[in-house]
Amino acid sequence: MKVISPRIHGYFDFLTVFIFLLAPTLLGLEQLSAILAYSLAVVHLIVTLASDFPFGVVKLIPFAVHGWIERMVGPLLIAIPFILNFSDEEVARNFYIVMGIVIIVIGMLTDYRAEVRMRKVE
Repeated sequence: MKVISPRIHGYFDFLTVFIFLLAPTLLGLEQLSAILAYSLAVVHLIVTLASDFPFGVVKLIPFAVHGWIERMVGPLLIAIPFILNFSDEEVARNFYIVMGIVIIVIGMLTDYRAEVRMRKVE
């Protein structure tokens, strides 16, 4: 069931950017995990602003593609502490696992085709 509209998804995207920006300070993330969090905040902001949905500014990326990007990012976030060898940092590992799960769940609940359907009606 797709209960999250593109507009609500946009709010979640900006919330995600802020969480990635604040996590290093609030959680005390160390070098690699902190740099990665800052980088992911920037990338997530760029993808959000470049997507074709209510919060997109440039609208280069179809919203369905935005969804596929998140479908890849979610599982990758879960795996990244193990791939980049910071799984022994409990807080960082748990942060990335939780963020990956949250992105997967939001992705499963988002209607990525709503914008296309709305345009066909107009």
